[in-house]
Amino acid sequence: MAEIINLNRARKAKARVEKSARAEENRIRFGRSKTEKQAEAAEQARIAKTLDDAKRD
Repeated sequence: MAEIINLNRARKAKARVEKSARAEENRIRFGRSKTEKQAEAAEQARIAKTLDDAKRD
């Protein structure tokens, strides 16, 4: 026989896991200092400039 599960508990458990994953992403994205954000922006700008310089006309 199949195991009987409580659908409300399963739904809430799934929502809890998704919420914790979203919280982890937000901690990584928004939990940084100003200098870290500026360093990442500078790195992205450098990469974009390198790609633009490498393009042929």
